[in-house]
Amino acid sequence: MTTIVKLQHVSIPMPSGGMQAARAFYGESLGLEEKPVPSVFDSSRIAWFRLGDGDHELHVFTEDGHGGSPGQHLCIEVDDLDGWRQRLKSSGVAIEDETPIPGRPRFKIRDPFGNQIEVTQIEGEYN
Repeated sequence: MTTIVKLQHVSIPMPSGGMQAARAFYGESLGLEEKPVPSVFDSSRIAWFRLGDGDHELHVFTEDGHGGSPGQHLCIEVDDLDGWRQRLKSSGVAIEDETPIPGRPRFKIRDPFGNQIEVTQIEGEYN
């Protein structure tokens, strides 16, 4: 039987000319480590970042005219939600509070291109 092993990466769009803003936001504000892009890709149009302590990745790629649905987002789990809230605020990132989920406090941010990112801390089961 075949099985899904894990979620390996998430790809999100940015407009042309957004690479510097992507590196500042994902590399500096979020502190993600940038990974080399395979040589088959144009590294001026795509950036890869390591997500978490495993081999999960975030790929930011150039796509003009993008515009996802209002609910489209990616979610990152953190170990200290309040600490991240303060870190992001001090970096000038706007925080948007979300409807609370029991056991999973959360807030939303947007990257420089309008992509939504949910930031959550898993404290237990939700109901």
